[in-house]
Amino acid sequence: MKYVLVTGGVVSGLGKGVTANPYLNTDAGTMSPFEHGEVFVLDDGGEVDLDLGNYERFLDIKLTRDNNITTGKIYQSVIDKERKGDYLGKTVQVVPHITDAIQEWIERVAMIPVDGKEGPADVCVIELGGTIGDIESMPFIEALGQFSYHVGPGNFCLVHVSLVPVLNVVGEQKTKPTQHSVRGLRGLGLTPNILACRSTKPLDENVKEKLSQFCHVPAENIITLYDVSNIWHIPLLLRDQKAHNAIFKGLNLSGVAKEPVLEEWTARARLCDMLHDTVRIAMVGKYNGLSDAYLSVLKALLHASIACRRKLIVDWVAASDLEDATKEEMPDVYKAAWDLLKGADGVLVPGGFGDRGVQGKILAAKYARENRIPFLGICLGMQTAVIEFARYVLNLQDANSTEFDPETTNPCVIFMPEGSKTHMGGTMRLGSRRTFFQVTDCKSAKLYGNVSFVDERHRHRYEVNPDMVAQLESAGLSFVGKDVTGRRMEICELTQHPYFVGVQFHPEFKSRPGKPSALFLGLIAASCGQLGALLKNSGHVNKQQLLMMKKIPMSNGSSAVKVHQNGNSNKAAAAGLFNGVYANGNGNGVHI
Repeated sequence: MKYVLVTGGVVSGLGKGVTANPYLNTDAGTMSPFEHGEVFVLDDGGEVDLDLGNYERFLDIKLTRDNNITTGKIYQSVIDKERKGDYLGKTVQVVPHITDAIQEWIERVAMIPVDGKEGPADVCVIELGGTIGDIESMPFIEALGQFSYHVGPGNFCLVHVSLVPVLNVVGEQKTKPTQHSVRGLRGLGLTPNILACRSTKPLDENVKEKLSQFCHVPAENIITLYDVSNIWHIPLLLRDQKAHNAIFKGLNLSGVAKEPVLEEWTARARLCDMLHDTVRIAMVGKYNGLSDAYLSVLKALLHASIACRRKLIVDWVAASDLEDATKEEMPDVYKAAWDLLKGADGVLVPGGFGDRGVQGKILAAKYARENRIPFLGICLGMQTAVIEFARYVLNLQDANSTEFDPETTNPCVIFMPEGSKTHMGGTMRLGSRRTFFQVTDCKSAKLYGNVSFVDERHRHRYEVNPDMVAQLESAGLSFVGKDVTGRRMEICELTQHPYFVGVQFHPEFKSRPGKPSALFLGLIAASCGQLGALLKNSGHVNKQQLLMMKKIPMSNGSSAVKVHQNGNSNKAAAAGLFNGVYANGNGNGVHI
């Protein structure tokens, strides 16, 4: 097994992604989206850092909860062993017990296939969270220093992602931050083979030479990750600077590994730059403007928009701004929110927890239903659509979820039977579950390719009340997808609406650049008048589109998405190094 370690220096958020997370939480499930962005859910129900989503999307792989190592998981495993007496009375210490546990975890998980093929990967990618020098990361850094010695030369390659800033006053690229970062890394027992330098523009040759001299890294192994027009250019940037050759050399794979196959990536990057016709989606959520909190949703919208040849514009609408209380207190804010909603081509209400903004989400669903605007509700978004239908179509004025009103006489949404109301972490309905289509002649089934069932990932505690389904369906809300028992409502549709779909699961987690999520594709297609043609093709994007992409000339035009990327375009860096080169990689804590 060969190992590539990705570390970061100077500041966080440079784009390396996160592999080994130095926080004490055992998973990301209870962490605030305001601080850490979305919680990404894996097939096995693991709740992990959003960067694992970037690895899954870029490499088209399926990771497991064990691909994410946190300090909490490591300490918990060591303490459990100590309690069982596995250490035979020895004094349990950070070195060697914690550091050994980290190394053992990496070696074990590296052998687990994640690409759907038999046998382990050739290369395991390890990503260390935080910044070199963080006190929380010290056990991991010590463990990885030992690990590099343990696996030996030719089996370990360290990529250090750093910052080369330009001071406005001087206009000069400054190397000192990177020099200090590398010096700190070397002082901790790790020597970088490759420097990936974040900057606004390509590094000047004299800057590369200076970094090479002071950081003891060959100039050809110093890669510039400069700002680009869209995320798809990142792997191309790395390829053009021969980053893959540097890795081949560091891992003694020069005579074995093949050149990256990036024709599809090149076509997508070019197409993305050329898009001008827009599709405007109103995102009615709780974490207004916090793009990381809805990262997978934004990526799924982007994937679908590119497939439909549209430039995506996301209008953030704070759900609470649509409510009557805002109208009384801040009428200008209220008007601005409704203007955005009414100006959108489509409406998306994502998942979330808590009662803040719920009435606004209900009103957004009502507006989309009454005005025949394409609508997609995810998890809580579906639940609020059901509540809206019960209130304004069935005239059940107090219809609600028991999450928000335990005393409601018309509980449309109820607490799931196996959930826990006392423990938060890992107690929801999590991971991949199967949904069976109840009818074939519905938009959702057609978008999925006329299959009889789909497997999608879940993360929720409350569900549509099965005892109210007959009443809802009699009024026109059709539950076209259910679980194997028929008691859990998974997909609902308004059959007479151009596109009004609610899902209990999170389809965004399985969207890929070349394989957009079916329901997101349906939303975008409906929002730009392409749904009819798409449904005739059983939900599949025309295969000729990718061939056409390759003929589009490169352009310096605008990006295909206008939402604030918050550095996520650069998180492609670590994954991009290996895309099209290796079949496998792991990531989950120390993203392995």
